[in-house]
Amino acid sequence: MPAATLPAPAAPPSADPRLDPIRDKALAGERLTLDDGDLLYTTPDIWTVCELADAVRRRLHGDAAYYNINRHFNYSNVCALSCKFCDFYAKRGDAHAYTRSLDDARAEARRAIEAGATEIHIVGGLDPYLPWDYYPDLLRAIRDEAPTLHIKAFTAVEIVHLAKIARVYKQSDRREGIRWVLERLIEAGLGSLPGGGAEVFDDRVHDEAFKGKIRSDVWLDVHRVAHQLGLNTNATILYGHVEDRRERLVHMDMLRRAQDEALARMGYEGIEGPREPGIKGSRDQGIKGTGEQGIKDVAPITLTRPGTPLPRPDSPLDPSIPGSLDPSPSGYFQTIIPLPFFPDGSELERLPGPSGLENLRTLAVARLMLDNFPHVKAFWIMQTLAMAQLMLQCGADDIDGTVVWYDITKVGGATTHQETTVWDLQKAIREAGFTPIERDTLYRRVEREGNTWRIATS
Repeated sequence: MPAATLPAPAAPPSADPRLDPIRDKALAGERLTLDDGDLLYTTPDIWTVCELADAVRRRLHGDAAYYNINRHFNYSNVCALSCKFCDFYAKRGDAHAYTRSLDDARAEARRAIEAGATEIHIVGGLDPYLPWDYYPDLLRAIRDEAPTLHIKAFTAVEIVHLAKIARVYKQSDRREGIRWVLERLIEAGLGSLPGGGAEVFDDRVHDEAFKGKIRSDVWLDVHRVAHQLGLNTNATILYGHVEDRRERLVHMDMLRRAQDEALARMGYEGIEGPREPGIKGSRDQGIKGTGEQGIKDVAPITLTRPGTPLPRPDSPLDPSIPGSLDPSPSGYFQTIIPLPFFPDGSELERLPGPSGLENLRTLAVARLMLDNFPHVKAFWIMQTLAMAQLMLQCGADDIDGTVVWYDITKVGGATTHQETTVWDLQKAIREAGFTPIERDTLYRRVEREGNTWRIATS
């Protein structure tokens, strides 16, 4: 019998020439359009998409990849909302409903200190039975028990809920009530805001999947006021449910417009050129101005241009730089965190959820579209540690921290005890080809000896 003939090896995928103009813009630090984003999502050449995201990531951070030592504290899962994508919420009287006491919070703070943590991350449901005073008291209890812990707490959705239960929220001037709440929480120990509750900024998606939750304009207002008060914040996008890819891109565009606003306040100068028109289908039609700050509409500001400094977490740009504004404290978005939707246990469990390839592409697209966000996080709890390693090579520069307790999402049957070690995080980063850097919440480098740590001075 004649010898079997093996098939010829498949030719490597050819680069999509349609991506060449996007490559030129990305490497020059120019802003990509929504149509550019459409192509990044639809091209079969995902290798080039990831390569471009990696090039941008390395320009910003070299081979550094960040992690932190943190703990999560969910104070209550009782929630007045019933979002279709959520498997976390409970109603009062449900067997799995809980509300934590201030003593629980103090005990968690002690455990965090004993573990050498630099951050405690606090979020919960919109519990209609907790009074306003509970929330500043919660922060004070943690601050008094563990004064070195950075407190990152309360999504924009929760901040609006607190303004309502404190009876300071007015539709005619909602920013005033938001500011009132944030000022008192800062006084009690609040250090920054997490990015949750953004979901996807689109009215159709909002009404179908999480009706009753604040819309995009209100979410962005919370973060704008936080930035004006000097708080750094994060941002998320929850994708892979009822939205389409174009709606994800609109979400990213609205975030980068709000970041333009924050960076302009810090003294960054925009790029001259055409801008995307106002976005239809959402309550926030691009930047509308910031009121008392006097910034109406600003040209696109990118951090990916060669030679552009990243914003410092402890101060604005050097006021000696021509064009800098008043060097008063100013906050900004630190990181975008793409979060895949997990259907199991939710009202939308009929949906398949995003594939691994879609997760990888969405993170790479986020790195390329969000040209003014310093960081992109591959949240290992929801992406898995193995996928986070791959994402470090496709645009991510951060994989989050040790976590310990996470009750919002359970991947693959996990329990609320979802923990990894510093050694595992460092190993994952090194295996991906990067240098592990421990950071604090504000992305300052941490030096430590055991559980004793300090912020690096250089």
